[in-house]
Amino acid sequence: MINRAEKLSLLSEMIAFAQIDNNIKTIEYNFLFSIAKQLDISKEDFEYLFQHPVTYVHLKSHSERIVQFHRLILLMNLDHKVSEKQLVKIHNFGLRMGLSHESINRVLDLMDSFPDKIVPPDFLIDIFKVQYN
Repeated sequence: MINRAEKLSLLSEMIAFAQIDNNIKTIEYNFLFSIAKQLDISKEDFEYLFQHPVTYVHLKSHSERIVQFHRLILLMNLDHKVSEKQLVKIHNFGLRMGLSHESINRVLDLMDSFPDKIVPPDFLIDIFKVQYN
C-alpha cells in the first residue's frame, strides 16, 4: 500500500495534468475527487492541492505506477478531446514514473481502438508486463 505522501503526490500530479488547458471541467474535477476518496484524502486536503502542489514522490511499486498511468489515461479522455499537449505531457509523466517508452507509445497508439478511448486495465497491464519482463 502507498503512504500518504505518495497519495498526495499522485493527486497533485493528476491535478497538474488536468490543469494543462487552464480549465478543469466539472467531469474532471469529479473524477479527481473520486480518486481522492479512494485514496482516503479529505476534501480539504484535495482542495488544498489545487493551489499548493506537492513534490513528486516516485512510486516504488511498478504495478502502482501502471495504475497511476491508467488513471491519467482515463482523466485525459474524460472530455473526449485529446490535445497534442496532453499526449506529450502524459508521455513525459510515464517516463518520469519509470515506465517503458515503448509501452507508453503502444498504449497511446492503441487507445483510439477502444470505445471512448478507455484502455481496459488488463490490456494495459499486459502491455507493460511485456516490457517489464
